[in-house]
Amino acid sequence: MSGRPLVAVLDYGSGNVHSAVKALQAAGADARLTADRGLVHDADGLVVPGVGAFAAVMAALRAVRGDEAIDRRLAGGRPVLGICVGMQVLFGRGVERGVDTEGLGEWPGVVTELDAPLLPHMGWNTVSAGEGSRLFDGVQTERFYFVHSYGATTWSLATQPPFPEPVLTWCDYGATAFLAAVENGPLSATQFHPEKSGQAGIRLLANWIGGLRGATL
Repeated sequence: MSGRPLVAVLDYGSGNVHSAVKALQAAGADARLTADRGLVHDADGLVVPGVGAFAAVMAALRAVRGDEAIDRRLAGGRPVLGICVGMQVLFGRGVERGVDTEGLGEWPGVVTELDAPLLPHMGWNTVSAGEGSRLFDGVQTERFYFVHSYGATTWSLATQPPFPEPVLTWCDYGATAFLAAVENGPLSATQFHPEKSGQAGIRLLANWIGGLRGATL
């Protein structure tokens, strides 16, 4: 597998990591579940999974200095992909059941409960892929698998040239649209689970993997 891009899946105690590793392998990566700081930094790509409560994920990340590892990679322009709560913690704050928790702050904004009659938002849904999306190349009209009650419903990051505008992908559920995915330079994230989204999810991961080697040379 030496010809495949090396992808580190950050092991910090989050659940559902083995399915992510298998999906990344199926998509063409040499994927390894690891907490080794050297491997986390040097890999072609880093995946940050996450399930459960925002506060619990942040506490677990900080316990293994995952927050530092993510920040260090991004400072060097090295790709990172967040999944589900691994996307949510990239924002400034998360508010769940009255608990206000500081996030990683890579993007401004607050993750809050979705305004919907039925929560969690669980099952398959379509998305509105942003123009020029690399992640959704070939799967713009496909459905993806969501399991969450919280999300980011606004985007407030201001960018100035020469930095490109982020590519934002939205999903409708309940009264307000929420961000289903963000592509922002080396940092990408999906609110849905690509590893649970069948062939569409594998294709999306393959699209991300396909951009790794060029981004890290």
